[in-house]
Amino acid sequence: MISPLAHIDPTAKIGSDVTILPFAFIDANTVIGDGSVIMPYASIMKNTVIGKRTKVYNGAIVGAEPQDFRWNGQPATCTIGDDCVIRENVIVNCGFMSQQGTVVGDGSFVMATSHIGHDCHIKGKNVIGNGVTMAGNIEIGECTILSSNSVVHEGSKIGDWVLIKGGCRISGNVPPYVIIAHNPASYFGINAHIMRKGNFTDEQIDNVAKAYRHVYQCGTSVFNALQRIEADIDNSPIRENILSFIRGNNLRIVAVPVDLE
Repeated sequence: MISPLAHIDPTAKIGSDVTILPFAFIDANTVIGDGSVIMPYASIMKNTVIGKRTKVYNGAIVGAEPQDFRWNGQPATCTIGDDCVIRENVIVNCGFMSQQGTVVGDGSFVMATSHIGHDCHIKGKNVIGNGVTMAGNIEIGECTILSSNSVVHEGSKIGDWVLIKGGCRISGNVPPYVIIAHNPASYFGINAHIMRKGNFTDEQIDNVAKAYRHVYQCGTSVFNALQRIEADIDNSPIRENILSFIRGNNLRIVAVPVDLE
């Protein structure tokens, strides 16, 4: 159903079985995937792609112009994946500094009043809690949870299967499978409960715990911790995910005291 009271630009491409309710705004050069729902007063701004079976709730603005003084009107894009939920009054800015623009992956759930800044790259199956604020150029892995009112500063990277506790401020890189809490941000153990829901085995979870004991609890440098992980834990995709994330970010991760880096 497409309401005659909605504004739909003639250049917009609307898929099959799409519902667009009264007073929704669909801008130029947009794509709305099959089976998606755009609720009243939601705005899909120009150069935005909405995937299949995605629902955008009242008052959300998807593809808003970047809030960055470096943006001077150059092309900016936003892509929302399939099976996503964008709740009330969420703002997602277009990206202009990367080829992909801003990307929210398949199956992500973005709760009310959250803000996703320009050029954020969010992989699939993430939960972004109420009131989360994300600056630009942030990367987030898959199956990660940012609890309500957490703040992620520009350029931060967060790995897969991470839990950020409510109100936590992240300025830096958070490796995979951990829980980060408090302010300043502190290591709070591994994300075992959610990993079990994701069908990780007890052995895999034990190996993750063992790896992070070397990183956070042995009083050694991150460089030495990675060597201990390689010697102590059998090679596996999980071990390599931890090692490659930390090495790929120059051994700089949150919640490690400066004198231990």
